[in-house]
Amino acid sequence: MTPVLQVSDVDLVRDGRYLLRSISLTVREGEHWALLGANGAGKSTLLGLLGALTHPTRGTVDVLGHRLGRVDMRKLRSFLGHINPRHPLTSPLSVFEVVLTGLTNTTELVPRWQPAAAERERAERLIRMLGLAGQRDARWPTLSQGERGRALIARALMPSPRLLLLDEPATGLDVAAREQLLSSVDALRRDHPELATVLVTHHLEELPASTTHALLLREGQCLASGTADDVVTTDHISKCFDHPVRITRTEGRWTARAEPLV
Repeated sequence: MTPVLQVSDVDLVRDGRYLLRSISLTVREGEHWALLGANGAGKSTLLGLLGALTHPTRGTVDVLGHRLGRVDMRKLRSFLGHINPRHPLTSPLSVFEVVLTGLTNTTELVPRWQPAAAERERAERLIRMLGLAGQRDARWPTLSQGERGRALIARALMPSPRLLLLDEPATGLDVAAREQLLSSVDALRRDHPELATVLVTHHLEELPASTTHALLLREGQCLASGTADDVVTTDHISKCFDHPVRITRTEGRWTARAEPLV
């Protein structure tokens, strides 16, 4: 089966500076990857390649079997679910309306466009699945950051994508909202076993228990890549963040604690 994502020996250079160097990554159906690294390590830059937002300087990137540089990037992005917690919506759309914009791949509702009955029902079903039934008609400005995050996941799922990209989805959330969001991500992965996901974060506590694989980035280079249990370790994380930490995993979730200085 063709991988959902195939990145081969990629460099990304801007103004003579390497943002990414010699990156390779293969994501298959049903795998759930975490991209981890300190601020400025290149996580969001790599996610931009995976989401068909930018081209590599060298190397190849295949997204859903289509090679960047040989495909209409805008059309390709319509088959991806890309979740940005800084969604630039300015209109007071309702949760239901925001979710529907996932079908048109637009921020605002398209004038004179009407969803089919089956599409409306799918939106209702996703809103319920993400625990937002009570906020179905709530307006965007009145939503909490956590409610917005879950609404954006529902929006991204509207076109039934094979790949979901989450760029620091827990940014700005308090503990309760973060846990609700991560529970929703776990449920989503369980209910859609064919879906592949890539989640960017620099906080291990923001990794859902359903994470299967991880890639560690440091200064634009891959430090380690593979199954989560092999990569998210005390040794690798300490090197990645250039600080001694102790990693533990309890009931599927990771925590990091600083090692005492001697």
